[in-house]
Amino acid sequence: MIRINQIKMPPEHTHEDIRKRAAKVLRVAPDKIKDLQIIKKSIDARKKPDIYIVYTVDVAVAEQDKVLSACHGKPGQVQAVTVKEYQFPSTGSQVLTNRPIIVGTGPAGLFCGYMLAKHGYRPILLERGQEAQTRLADVERFWQEGVLNPDSNVQFGEGGAGTFSDGKLNTLVKDPLGRNREVLKILVQAGAPEDILYEAKPHIGTDILVKVVTNLRRQIQSFGGEVRFRTKVTDLMIAKNQVQGVRIEDGSCIESQVVILAIGHSARDTFHMLAQNQIPMEAKAFAVGLRIEHPRTLIDQIQYGRGADGNLPAANYKVTAKTTSGRGVYSFCMCPGGYVVNASSEPERLAVNGMSYRGRDGANSNSAIIVTVTPEDYGGTGPLAGIAFQRRLEEKAYEIGAGTVPVERYGAYRQAVLARNSHQDGSCSQDALGMAGRENTLSIAEIETDHPAFSPAIKGQWRMAAVHDILPDALNESLVEGIDLIGQSMKGFADANAFVSGVESRTSSPVRILRDSTGQSATAGLYPCGEGAGYAGGITSAAMDGILIAEKVASLYKTVIE
Repeated sequence: MIRINQIKMPPEHTHEDIRKRAAKVLRVAPDKIKDLQIIKKSIDARKKPDIYIVYTVDVAVAEQDKVLSACHGKPGQVQAVTVKEYQFPSTGSQVLTNRPIIVGTGPAGLFCGYMLAKHGYRPILLERGQEAQTRLADVERFWQEGVLNPDSNVQFGEGGAGTFSDGKLNTLVKDPLGRNREVLKILVQAGAPEDILYEAKPHIGTDILVKVVTNLRRQIQSFGGEVRFRTKVTDLMIAKNQVQGVRIEDGSCIESQVVILAIGHSARDTFHMLAQNQIPMEAKAFAVGLRIEHPRTLIDQIQYGRGADGNLPAANYKVTAKTTSGRGVYSFCMCPGGYVVNASSEPERLAVNGMSYRGRDGANSNSAIIVTVTPEDYGGTGPLAGIAFQRRLEEKAYEIGAGTVPVERYGAYRQAVLARNSHQDGSCSQDALGMAGRENTLSIAEIETDHPAFSPAIKGQWRMAAVHDILPDALNESLVEGIDLIGQSMKGFADANAFVSGVESRTSSPVRILRDSTGQSATAGLYPCGEGAGYAGGITSAAMDGILIAEKVASLYKTVIE
């Protein structure tokens, strides 16, 4: 195959146009290209409003060496490639006396289960929540009526938390063995759109993800695996520093010498159980913050210099800022044309997240704007101090919103934060208090003139409230400074009329369950896995870690005794 980089096309183009451009680069006739596969597709908006779609493609041609020789002056754009397919490793020599247990059916658990089932290990997957369709009904009921099921919600149930966060699949994890590509291929086989194989920022959409995770489960079952819902693991069975199995909430036990903990970042009761069993863990840094919403048309205009249309998707963004205090402020889980969602999983505690449907055609675009926090910020010690910190923030958000999602205009939020800072140290002038997005207020104001319905797009009940009272002062100040810095390069982003809501506290796990080079905890046979265990940060990286742990198990064991 020949790989061609940097094929630039106008937004309004066809697949045949790509073929013609590739042929021109290779100096051959279009009909000489026997096959063309898109490897990567991205948007170049650096010279807005002139937008280009940029492709990397692999093509097959006759007389490849001759064609390459004719392109010797384009070494950065044209090169020969050999596509390396993912290979599951050879299995070990030990024999399992019981089927391996996987706790959790988020991306890590599903992909670990998929790989083990495919290679004959017949794993048992245990999920405290509901299957995807029932879970969807539970979540919709919570959003509409406020009735929370602590075991079936945005955080818990088949597919994990990622099911209700748009299904973003981009990752920065290095992938020399092809696990990333394998994850995407498996998702496509389960019903995800094929464009996730090449989009620079692939996403599935919450509406499609429900079907995809259901199909993944069915595939696991067809390979001989088993999935049990409404099955909460409440304890481990350990003897002589070797895991022996798990205890279930109903009092029953399941024996196994392999237990994989793919528990997700919100399994707080499970973390406490692990602490009681003296499983080595440590507190880790993560990030907290707020959701910020703008009209989708405004973000499109900022990013493209023009509106999105049938040739351009709703605009995405990824922004960062470094504050004077040294904290990093950055966007996370950006949802074009999406919704803020009430993502709570515990009574009288409130957390938010963001999601989009496949079409990304909602009126607003939102993103978490978050600030890094470390164990020094938690106000406690021990491996679970970050969980206690999260819970205090979520209790405050619940109180301020009276059980609903609290929302505030950014201008009011900014003014309150700066006023508090001024009162404390005198560093904020009255002029600064009046500058809440002043130079950018026309952006949303003009949009509201044409579309007066601009209001929070939230799944779940919400109310206007003092969002500025949720986070500690130092974090609020960092967020204001960061948003204002971002607004300098994205004119309109720091608009006083934007909405902020909170609290975004579940960005990643505040805990790491320690494991060694074999993937095991200090307790033999216990395999911490995925985002909840502290080894991933999103759907794709969690799925890749699930595959990694499946490889680790397979490298030791060859089969299961019938």
